[in-house]
Amino acid sequence: IPFHNLIFNSSERFKTILRAAGDNFDLEIKNMQGHDTYIMGCAFILNACYGYNINFKRPFHYEIPDANGIMRYYKILYNADFTEIIPNDDAPKITRADYEELLDNFENFELWKEKFPPNSYTFKGFVVSNIFDVTDDQSISNLKSNLIAEGKRKDAGFMKDLQDTFQSLLNLNGVKVGFSTYHKDEDTFHRVYGEGITSYLLNGSDKKNCHKALCSVSYNTLLEKKQFYTVADVDKYYELSEGKAPQYKALKEQGFKSAILAPIANETELLGILELVSEEPYILNSINANKLVDVMPFILMAVERSKREEEHFIEALIQQECTSIHPSVYWKFEQEARIFLKEQLKGNQASFNKIAFKNVYPLFGQIDIKGSSMARNTATRKDLVLQLTEVKSIFKLASKFEDLPYYDQLTFQIDNYLKELKTNFQVDSEQQITNFLGSEIKTILKHLRNKEQLKVKIDNYFGSLHKKVNSLYHHRKDYDETISKINKKMALILDKKQEEAQRMYPHFFERFKTDGVEHNMYIGESITREESFNPVYLYNLRLWQLQIMCEMENVYYQKQKEFPIKLDVASMILVFSQPLSISFRMDEKQFDVDGTYNARYEIVKKRVDKAFIKGTKERVTQKGKLTIIYSHKQDEIEYLNYIKFLQSKRYIGDNVEIVELQDLQAVTGLKAIRVDILYHDKNDDKSYYTYDDLMKEIKS
Repeated sequence: IPFHNLIFNSSERFKTILRAAGDNFDLEIKNMQGHDTYIMGCAFILNACYGYNINFKRPFHYEIPDANGIMRYYKILYNADFTEIIPNDDAPKITRADYEELLDNFENFELWKEKFPPNSYTFKGFVVSNIFDVTDDQSISNLKSNLIAEGKRKDAGFMKDLQDTFQSLLNLNGVKVGFSTYHKDEDTFHRVYGEGITSYLLNGSDKKNCHKALCSVSYNTLLEKKQFYTVADVDKYYELSEGKAPQYKALKEQGFKSAILAPIANETELLGILELVSEEPYILNSINANKLVDVMPFILMAVERSKREEEHFIEALIQQECTSIHPSVYWKFEQEARIFLKEQLKGNQASFNKIAFKNVYPLFGQIDIKGSSMARNTATRKDLVLQLTEVKSIFKLASKFEDLPYYDQLTFQIDNYLKELKTNFQVDSEQQITNFLGSEIKTILKHLRNKEQLKVKIDNYFGSLHKKVNSLYHHRKDYDETISKINKKMALILDKKQEEAQRMYPHFFERFKTDGVEHNMYIGESITREESFNPVYLYNLRLWQLQIMCEMENVYYQKQKEFPIKLDVASMILVFSQPLSISFRMDEKQFDVDGTYNARYEIVKKRVDKAFIKGTKERVTQKGKLTIIYSHKQDEIEYLNYIKFLQSKRYIGDNVEIVELQDLQAVTGLKAIRVDILYHDKNDDKSYYTYDDLMKEIKS
């Protein structure tokens, strides 16, 4: 009966389907929701009574569970030849204007009720209905929708929906779905990270070598032939393989009795494995595996998209960690990328335009580890002496059991190396001794190891060597760890404080770890885009930089006892008062200054920390002092004002030196201000002081 959900004179087959669904099942059209039924009736009236041709036909479906609880999908076809629509006396007349208004207001239910009030028309007759089982087609459609939807992998219900879909497709209850991805470069399977996603092949592991997850036959079937691999009876094949085939072992341990492993592959590569498993034997087999043929293309599309997204994420992560584009200039890169894409879409030969910023003020600073080269050489000498001494003791012991002059010759050579290490350690000494120990000595020791009297001693020797460098790595390890910890700590402080500085006024910032930490900053109108730049922000950033260098030194000496080796640091700032231009070099993934005059700034940056005070052999940078390099009198006046302010805040001491520097190559006339840094026992929480604070202090 139209619009009454009343069914009569139904077939026995239909009655059987409804009985299997259970007494509590309510039959309703799944994709006919809300007010759609009412509006569909209005559309029928417009067609039958007013002669319009509105096409409201849609494929309608029933979703009816079978006796096993598996959802079946049925398409409904109607024959309305035996119906009649009669307007009642109170039915409003529909004008052309009404019709046109309704065409643009499908969602306005109140408007439809106004034009077609309830009980204003009578529908007479009955509808003949036929239903067709379209479970396979609908399952594939549902699968496609689930896989295409964005962010589904994070949805807790994603895997349940997927399992329900496969159960409907295969008409099997209790089937579980798993995934694993394939990494060709490692020949490994990896688990997929997502809500509720698991891999039954990996059996709890995050990743596994393919040869340890599969036997040779299954490996060849899945990875080489890219064909389905089915196991109808896990227990049977587990026994036949004597428990040695890893895929049977993994399935049996999890209680599964049958399985289908389907390769997710395109024409060129395998991307992963779709895993269907069941706790019942024989219900998953090579016959119903063929039903997967129609769904694998959609799974492949989803996995390819997921792989692209993962690659983009990894690329972004690498960029963030290694060659990140600073947020202050990201807009420029985005702007140029849009231009590039626009030209490409036009069919033009697109190229990335030069990314440059004009009239920006540079700031450079570094906290350098003093004597790092000497400390490394000392650590290297100590390690080599220990290693050579141990080798010498082995040959002395070997001579007692086998009196060969060659052992004496090797001992003589070792003594010469030990003497060289103590008196005349050269740049190439380390390489010569390492080659000697790693080739000639290593071969002989492996031969001597066959002698029972020497075996333990030689094993202990090889056990003391570091696997990667193949030599004793004790004192050098302490040195490397010290440098690494210093750099990490200083960089962490600088990065954290930079966030606060960016909030004062946006500027470009980058830092590098060497034997210490150095940083570049550029500030100016062309970076911020807005007409907001004022020299006050430059002065403020210069003051902030001085303050941070003092704070970093304080933290370093507070933490110095935590480092394996005690080393000192020295801090330096370079002042360049003229604005310059910078551009991004695509090959080196970093900004460089433009122009011949501006290049002077880069030359000074690279060489000035090794410069001497004029007429002396004293380096301008010294531990316990903050050194400010400059060339103009106005810079000196400006920074002496900052120093006066920081003295009042007890960042630096009263002693102030002004010295001239010996000329560098192509650079003359440099001077330096040196001030004592005051250190504190505790890392007191200090506020940053703005340019306004500085002005108040100077005027007072």
